[in-house]
Order: sequence, then C-alpha cells, then structure tokens
Amino acid sequence: MGADLLHRTFGALALTLICFASPARTAGLQLLEADPKLHGIIWTPCATPSASVPLGSLAVSGLETLPGVKDCPIKGTKLPLVIISHGRGGWVGGHHDVAEALADAGFIVVGINHPGDTVDDSSQRDSLSVWLSRPQEVERLIDFMLKDWTDKAAVDPDRIGFFGFSRGGYTGTVLAGVDPDFDRVAQYCTQPGPYCDQIRKGDVPKTWPHDNRIKAAVFADAAHTVGFTKANLAAIKIPLQVWRSELGGNGVDPEGTARVTAGLPGHPEIHVVPAAHFAFLAPCSAELAAAVPRICADAPPDFDRAAFHREFDAEIVRFFSEKLMGK
Repeated sequence: MGADLLHRTFGALALTLICFASPARTAGLQLLEADPKLHGIIWTPCATPSASVPLGSLAVSGLETLPGVKDCPIKGTKLPLVIISHGRGGWVGGHHDVAEALADAGFIVVGINHPGDTVDDSSQRDSLSVWLSRPQEVERLIDFMLKDWTDKAAVDPDRIGFFGFSRGGYTGTVLAGVDPDFDRVAQYCTQPGPYCDQIRKGDVPKTWPHDNRIKAAVFADAAHTVGFTKANLAAIKIPLQVWRSELGGNGVDPEGTARVTAGLPGHPEIHVVPAAHFAFLAPCSAELAAAVPRICADAPPDFDRAAFHREFDAEIVRFFSEKLMGK
C-alpha cells in the first residue's frame, strides 16, 4: 500500500471474507497431560475427517471437547511450528479456532496452560513472577517440541512463529527481544500490595529470556504495555502482525496498546478492531457462554464475533504462511 504502517480495520476485508464459506477444518490433536509444566495441546495437519476429542484434564467448564482427530498421523514433514500463549487466567484452548485454521493450513501448533496463571490455577496470577516465568515456559516448550517430542522430526526448527493474546502478547514481546522498563512501570504502580512493593524496591528480574528461534509473531491486545517504550521495542527484529481492540477492558488500556503499537520498529502489520478485549477469544458455544458469560459477552452488543474470527483466522494464516512458508 506504500505506507509505513499497514492499517487494516474490520470492515471491507472482513465483509469480503465472510462472503466465502469456510472449509471444514481438519486437525490432529495430541494432549500433553503428564507434565504439569507442559500441560497443553498440540494441533497437527491431519488427513482424516475431523471428529470430537475429549479434553480430559484439560477440559474447562462449558468446553469438554474440541474438534479434531486424537493422535492423528501427521500429514507432512519439516513443517513450521506456531506457539500459542494465552491471556491472564486463560487456558490453552482459548484460541482453538486459530490453532485449527493453522493446522489445516499445514502448521504444527502447540500451546500450554501457563502454571499459576490459568482458569484453574490462579496462584501466581497477580505476582511479579509471571512476568519472567511465562517467557521461560515458552522457551521450555520450544525445547520440548524440538528435542523431546515423539514427532519432533516433523518440525522445521528454522520456521517457528508465535501467537500471543493479552498477557500472552506481553510474553511474546519479551521473547522477541524486549527488556521491560521497570523504572517506567514503577511510576504507574501506585496501588498497595507485594507486586508494586517489589517493583518500587527494584526487586525485579535483571535478565530476560529472548528467543531468536522465533521468526515471526502475532500479538492480539497485548497487556502489560506500561513497561514497553519506543527505545526498548527497537530490539524487535522479526515481522509482526498486531491486533488491538478499540474498547479494551479487562486490564487492557486502548491508549496503552495504541502507544506501544505506534512505537514498534520496522513495518508491522496493524489491525484495529471496533470491539472489546475478549473479541479475540474463540467464538463461544452455548455451553461455554452459560458457564463463563463474562468472556463470551462482546461490546458493542451487536459485534459479531463469529464473523470477525473468519477474518482473524484467515489473516493469521496468511501472515504466517508468508513469513514462515514463503507463500
């Protein structure tokens, strides 16, 4: 388009995509249940028609199965890998539609429940420790996929991408090379409690895990933006696709995400969505909406999450296909 910043909104492109029927998706599912530090799901390309896979210990209230084929033989070799990192208090299946679309397009996709920061485990949710532990957990997950996974030969180690929502977007920003500026965070951290006390005392991590195995990333409504500045964001050297909501909410400040987005280096692809924060979660079934209405209610009320996700999924597949597959 000739502009430094590609700004796409949920509008004409969305309507174009919605006019086409989405093909039935097929993904293999492997459940990681044995190790609490790697408790998650692997989605893989699969030639068998999709069915329904019980999630066992990974199930959440209102969502006990996901579409797919359990332990399906992987279709293809040396495939690109995409890591998914969920938001604060979320879970590994919160973006299952993104994972299914990527697997159907020839990607291996893996996500885990971040220990201490999931729907079932809030023990570290409001602790400073998750700022460091989350990117460390993603590094450990990549190590597992490349070194210890039974099907590791199916992964191309030179084609790894990352998708992060909310606090997962923060996680990916650190992994992409950014050291958060805690002097700036301290200026805004005025509420009482151990979290802010630690920051004000300077009791913060001194080194941060960066992972140059990640070659491209998608961030959706990244949280914890206060510690990111134009100066430290300059460390990012990989292609980015960034989505932000106009209304924010649930701890995400639209002004903060807009400030950080404007400070990103290079030529990131930017999408602005006229909705609130939870619009980026997978469309809810009736059962999930009844069990957890908070994450299924959209603003404005007439926002069509299912229609939006047809655009969202397709654009993420396109981006990773261009950056990791050269298509």
